Amino acid sequence: MVNSQILNFYENANVFITGGTGFLGKILIEKLLRSTSVSTLYLLVRPKKGKDVETRIKNIFEDVIFQRLHEECPKFIHRIVGVSGDVSLPDLGISKTDRQMLTEKIDIIFHVAATMRFDENLKHAYCVNVKGAQEILKLGKDMKNLKSSMHVSTAFSNCHLEEIEERFYDQPIHYEEIGHVLEKMTESEADKHTKSIIGPWPNTYTYTKALAETMIRDSSGNLPIGIFRPSIVISTHKEPIEGWIDNLYGPTGVCAGVALGLLRVLLCDPHKKADLVPVDMCVAALIAAAWDTAQKNKTRSPEDIPIYNYVSMDNNMTWEEYCKINTMYGFKYPLSKCVWVHSLNFTRNVYMYMFLKLIYHLLPALLLDGVSTICFKNLGMLNMYRKIHKFSNVLSFFSTREWKFSNDNVIKLWNKLDDTERKLFFFDMKSLDLWAYYKTYFYGIRRYIMKDSVDSLEAAKRKQRIFAILHKILLVSLYFTASVLVWNLFQRFTVGEQKPCVDISNSIAL
Repeated sequence: MVNSQILNFYENANVFITGGTGFLGKILIEKLLRSTSVSTLYLLVRPKKGKDVETRIKNIFEDVIFQRLHEECPKFIHRIVGVSGDVSLPDLGISKTDRQMLTEKIDIIFHVAATMRFDENLKHAYCVNVKGAQEILKLGKDMKNLKSSMHVSTAFSNCHLEEIEERFYDQPIHYEEIGHVLEKMTESEADKHTKSIIGPWPNTYTYTKALAETMIRDSSGNLPIGIFRPSIVISTHKEPIEGWIDNLYGPTGVCAGVALGLLRVLLCDPHKKADLVPVDMCVAALIAAAWDTAQKNKTRSPEDIPIYNYVSMDNNMTWEEYCKINTMYGFKYPLSKCVWVHSLNFTRNVYMYMFLKLIYHLLPALLLDGVSTICFKNLGMLNMYRKIHKFSNVLSFFSTREWKFSNDNVIKLWNKLDDTERKLFFFDMKSLDLWAYYKTYFYGIRRYIMKDSVDSLEAAKRKQRIFAILHKILLVSLYFTASVLVWNLFQRFTVGEQKPCVDISNSIAL
């Protein structure tokens, strides 16, 4: 039997998890069930689209990410209890009976739930990200056996600053004042005043995450709580399978858009660092941080809440390198749904971006929509590019800047682990082989998001070769047409210059 301080901490523990249906939450659930001997996981799940809690939980465990868990721990489902609730509601929308059960049994909390839409309505984002975290604090204070509570924030909660340390930062306006203002507004009024309220923050997500951190600092009291700040989280490195991802958020959307042949220009500084971390390593650090928070709570003062910046540090790539390596693997493992060859142009200039966007995106889309409308039906390319541009604009704040993070607490946490724990909960970003990792990353996009099977690879490669030939023919045609136009203009200019000379000479002769 493995002797581990972390495993001992989780042995027979009852864990309450919010956000378990999300990307990071699924990996957290899988890792706890497969690698620790927790007693029971209590999952806060809201009924959605006509599906009750039981149905949604059943659907979660049908995901391929849990296949290994089914094989190694076939009876794990008995360790799962669904709790009906919603973080946007008062008291988390939990019934009195369920609340009483949680206060009696829970040892550890992972608050992962959040609205991560960057363009989310400010009033709703505040309700979920700030009030939801506040309700978790209230519930945690009522728990009789609570040993550790982890609040998952983001490394970009204070992204208006260039240097971000593992500490709290004051906000220009207190979170309670913001809450009072938003209570008096409708959602449409909140939309109108969002920019003036959030100030230097680029979106409502990062802003409300910053407010939530301040609220925790001011309201947590003696609660054994820690704050975990991951940077941009992408696909799995190794566990439970390589390359798994289930969303197109952030840079993954860029990668997929380029591989499909749709995204051809991006507002981005190619020399800035892309701070990306694998989700399974992020979860391993989160699980270890919960144990570390419990240990620190025995000696820390109430205001000395541990914060963990889980970032890539020096083991990262520039945005240009990120796109180049994924383009390379994109040619090796092309998508069967691609519509043209890969090509991506970077620019840091907003006006140049607008021009290139017109040339590479809008004009071809307008042409295709016009031809398709005449021939059969509108392809909707313009509408699609409106969505792509909205996504690109949201990402541009992060792709044109770079931050200096400190992560001393994460380094110290890694140094506390013995060799066995480091293998079981691997999260050392310095040891990550980026080139090997990004191979599985792109392959994961192809398999798990685009749903391309291994059998479709050869057909996709043939399609890519055809597009490459057509692309060259198109370029030759465009260059030839441009050359003819230039030659004709040159001829007209030359003839126009010569004619007056003849007239003058004739006049002199006369």
